[in-house]
Amino acid sequence: MHKIKSVKADPVIKEVLLSAPASKIWEAITSREQMKAWYFDLAEFKPEVGFEFQFEGGKDGKSYLHLCKITEVIPLKKLSYSWRYDGYPGTSLVTFEIFAEGNKTRLKLTHEGLESFGTDNPDFAKENFVEGWNQIVGESLKKYVEKI
Repeated sequence: MHKIKSVKADPVIKEVLLSAPASKIWEAITSREQMKAWYFDLAEFKPEVGFEFQFEGGKDGKSYLHLCKITEVIPLKKLSYSWRYDGYPGTSLVTFEIFAEGNKTRLKLTHEGLESFGTDNPDFAKENFVEGWNQIVGESLKKYVEKI
């Protein structure tokens, strides 16, 4: 009899060096008003453990209700929240980490647990998350914080 090992996929990791101080990055990832400019338009957001928020998002005309709950907050350093889809199995974890490097700041985004979504829905394929985070963090957030 063979034991079935649960397969833990490699997380999506996106690192970007930003020409802005850590405090600006922290504001951008924790302020509902600022998030609207580069992320999603959230009805409410508070960087507090246990705070729950949601938003609609998708591609190719298909939209999903994202349900998120903040799991860790270290001001100016780290923000983590669970990420799941209403009506679908699985829960993942998104973590933003901020590292000051001289007059720049390195932001590391990690999205882990994607394998928990299963393989039934091609919209939840890892490459879609890679593409999405490259656009959100590597382009939208970078442009936003470097212009404010």
